[in-house]
Amino acid sequence: MDKHRKALELAGHAGCILLKNGAEIFRVQETMTRILCAYGVTDNNVYVISNGIFATEGEGTEHALSLVRHVPLGGVNLSRIDAVNAISREICEGRWTTDEAEALLIRAETLTPEKPLTHVFACALGAASFCYLFGGSPLDCLASFISGLVLWVFVLFLTAKGANKIMVNILSSALVTAMGVLFFHVLFGDNMDMIVIGSIVPLLPGVPLTNSIRDFLNGDYLSGTIRMIDAVLVACCIALGVGIVLSAFQMLTGITLL
Repeated sequence: MDKHRKALELAGHAGCILLKNGAEIFRVQETMTRILCAYGVTDNNVYVISNGIFATEGEGTEHALSLVRHVPLGGVNLSRIDAVNAISREICEGRWTTDEAEALLIRAETLTPEKPLTHVFACALGAASFCYLFGGSPLDCLASFISGLVLWVFVLFLTAKGANKIMVNILSSALVTAMGVLFFHVLFGDNMDMIVIGSIVPLLPGVPLTNSIRDFLNGDYLSGTIRMIDAVLVACCIALGVGIVLSAFQMLTGITLL
């Protein structure tokens, strides 16, 4: 029984890491089920939604075990997902005891993402690239590149201060919109809308939206709905931040921006 309890806790830990870092629902359920079966826990039931894990072992018996974990919606870290997938495959091959596997999961959970400077440069490059794809001129792309640099530094600052997702997206989208207005009307740039659009793309909830559609297709309607609501909420926050800046500038100057 102690062995089964450890296996259940190990599977729950692996599921939490996957779910917290943006893995699909079916992947979390399958990984947990495979880990449990690898340790001989064949009488199991695993149910996962976007922000919670429920698992039982030996249901209906006097030695039944259950596990419930609340997992807040988080970001995406593919390196941690890949690490847990590798560990689960090794568990299925019989290479690790529960204690050894737990130590590996703790190490996977603490894998640090790329350096902040890498994130900042990637955001700037992405903003400039999308500006070009949407038809922006070289000057527009340069403006978007600079806006992307400032944007991600600002996002990292707000995140470090503990700001919630709603405020981060509203304030960040307002910042890049204000920078787009500044570049177009004061510094350089040929198309303000291209500058703003390119700079905003790094904020868009692409992964949550994609995962929500995939959950719907897999029949996980509750999880799909939760992630869809999260994606729509982020999009509305971005639209609100852009709208506030454009409306304020138009009211103060009387200039129609777009």
